Amino acid sequence: MNVHFIAIGGSAMHNLAIALHNKGYNVTGSDDEIFEPSKSRLAAKGLLPQTYGWDPSKITSNLDAIVLGMHAKADNPELLKAQELGLKIYSYPEFLYEQSKHKTRVVIGGSHGKTTITSMILHVMHYHDIDVDYMVGAQLEGFDVMVKLTEENDFMVLEGDEYLSSPIDRRPKFHLYQPNIALLSGIAWDHINVFPTYDNYVEQFRIFVNSVVRGGSITYNEEDPEVKRVVEGSDNTIRKLPYGTPEYTVENGQTLLKTPEGDLPIEVFGKHNLNNLAGAKWICQHMGVDEADFYEAIATFKGASKRLEKIAESANSVAYKDFAHSPSKVEATTQAVKEQYNDRTLVACLELHTYSSLNAEFLKEYKGALDAADMAVVFYSPHAVQIKKLEVVTHSQIANAFERDDLIIYTNPDDFKQFLFSQDFNNKALLLMSSGNYGGLDFDAVKSLIH
Repeated sequence: MNVHFIAIGGSAMHNLAIALHNKGYNVTGSDDEIFEPSKSRLAAKGLLPQTYGWDPSKITSNLDAIVLGMHAKADNPELLKAQELGLKIYSYPEFLYEQSKHKTRVVIGGSHGKTTITSMILHVMHYHDIDVDYMVGAQLEGFDVMVKLTEENDFMVLEGDEYLSSPIDRRPKFHLYQPNIALLSGIAWDHINVFPTYDNYVEQFRIFVNSVVRGGSITYNEEDPEVKRVVEGSDNTIRKLPYGTPEYTVENGQTLLKTPEGDLPIEVFGKHNLNNLAGAKWICQHMGVDEADFYEAIATFKGASKRLEKIAESANSVAYKDFAHSPSKVEATTQAVKEQYNDRTLVACLELHTYSSLNAEFLKEYKGALDAADMAVVFYSPHAVQIKKLEVVTHSQIANAFERDDLIIYTNPDDFKQFLFSQDFNNKALLLMSSGNYGGLDFDAVKSLIH
């Protein structure tokens, strides 16, 4: 098959391109800019475009499919040429469905936890040498690629993102997979630039539950009241299987999971991660892995990349960075680190970086999100607000939103860095939460603070 990618450099897109190349397809692509690590990874497979920019001459009638990335615009010259030639144009999720329509599709959905749960499932499968096709949104230890496609594997495990499919297909990605086995981990309003109201956002999850193939199943987190309402209120003729947080204890900074065989030391920690683990266990059991085998494998799971990633540790201090940015994730992550290191002072630093988090109206959703921290710091860049063409967010709006009198707020990267490097981290835990980099913070330099 000849497949051309419009906007091949994206995180998801370049992984799909590599997966198809590995499957033996003839893959070409274009983009107007490609950053690392996509650039090196495409180059290693001979898939990096020779020049940047859009070139309609690359679009010919001998192409079997076009895969259109979100980075492209609706008036992209290559897309217009493909439409003119009547070529088959797929969004990323549509193409994944096309590749897996004869397989058992396992789709993990939810506002939070989906990357971790998908990663846990894949870790267990990998540990037991069970080969499955997959698509996951983070680089996993022991896995070369984030997308794997074969002709022979029975299962396809998909991380079900609720963000839009393509510039010409405004449906959320997870509406297109038609799962046989689904999981819903949590619902907490996000992507307000796309889903302007809470009800509109929740509706996307109702559609997801109703998209599960008849006779299939949905495993759902019954501790989330909105998830419970959405799943139990669905008329879809599927099995509905609830799960909750398993019993666990924390002793001397070590989390112990209660299992039928006794207490099991595990690498991940925090109530939200134990809840994710329970969901992953049920899905693995649906896929043929028994409980004892699941526990044996999950004991060695260290976490998904950028999700509560330990970057430095000494005898009495530790530093983590985490991708958390939405209010529910920030709250869960902060509580998890405090619970794990309750005898240390927790310094939690949050960068408001996304479209939602920099929206003055949405800010109030962060109420209480940093309460578990002993020292709470918020950093945001007024320049980022400008770039996103949002209303200016003021110092007092942030202070009021978090409802914390002692909140420390920085808008200048140098001031934030100076604060960080002036701290004595003896007997402290540092938590850096952001999908950005605090205006250019060197994380390797941060490691030197922990000694």
